Amino acid sequence: MSFKIVQPGILSLLQDRGRRGQLHLGLTNGGPLDREAFYYCNRLLGNAGNNTAIEVSFGGLQLVAEVDTFICVTGADMPLHINGEERPLWSVHAVAAGDSISLDFAENGCRSYLGVADGFTVEPSFGSTATVMRENIGGLRGDKLQAGDQLPCNPVHKRKHYYLAPEHQPRYQNTITVRVIPGYQQHHFSRLQQRRFFSHAYAVSDRCDRMGYRLEGPAIKCDIEGILSEGICFGAIQVPADGQPIVLLNDRQTIGGYPKIGSALSLDAARLAQLRPGGSVHFVPISPHGAHNALHLAQSFAQHQPLLERT
Repeated sequence: MSFKIVQPGILSLLQDRGRRGQLHLGLTNGGPLDREAFYYCNRLLGNAGNNTAIEVSFGGLQLVAEVDTFICVTGADMPLHINGEERPLWSVHAVAAGDSISLDFAENGCRSYLGVADGFTVEPSFGSTATVMRENIGGLRGDKLQAGDQLPCNPVHKRKHYYLAPEHQPRYQNTITVRVIPGYQQHHFSRLQQRRFFSHAYAVSDRCDRMGYRLEGPAIKCDIEGILSEGICFGAIQVPADGQPIVLLNDRQTIGGYPKIGSALSLDAARLAQLRPGGSVHFVPISPHGAHNALHLAQSFAQHQPLLERT
């Protein structure tokens, strides 16, 4: 009982919420770049929050169901077709063995999540199914999905046809604002350099991936050229010698030696990961207290957001 990959698209990876507690082994977190879209995919399907789904980058995924079950696609605006008929995103759909499913290339945003009822049944590695290609771990064989791959799942014959109302679905835009929590190395950047960082727009470089988003704009200078390598948190904004910031994401290295001007709020890092090369990023400072409040409000909103049901 499975789904068969016909065309994997540009980059399709199996992901759960991510690998925790393994940084001391040099294993990074992995997991979905857009945690909000991943969360809603599982919630709409009535799954546990950590069920494995497919993260589809940019689109082009085609697969065939070999089992009767239910699917849901959330995230970027990738037109979904079942047997050639377009179906709405952010909505649960029944599929039967033999049905063909495809995701066209993204019109807005660039990451989508395709989940099935009860998730794909993949053997975890170090406590997680999250695929990290650089570490060759997770997923089916530590690599991206390929044509002919079989994604096992259990048959499910009953699910409610939930959907998220259009007015509550995220809108992915080409310009975003990222809130930055100051770090202990911020004092190594002069007031002038900080003002430059927070008052100019940066463009997403074509050198962006799941490790981090490299940005292009006014160079930021620091009064130290490097530091002893230390642990790196999700969203850390490194400033290498060329002065061009790098926002580190899920597949980041576990330690690094570049100074950091602060860390992106995780909510905004998820939206950053929906930007394509050329997208525009503005940074604004936020206090740790403000960041905690923003996270609590977002989590409360998502957990209590009513889902609608198709009859």
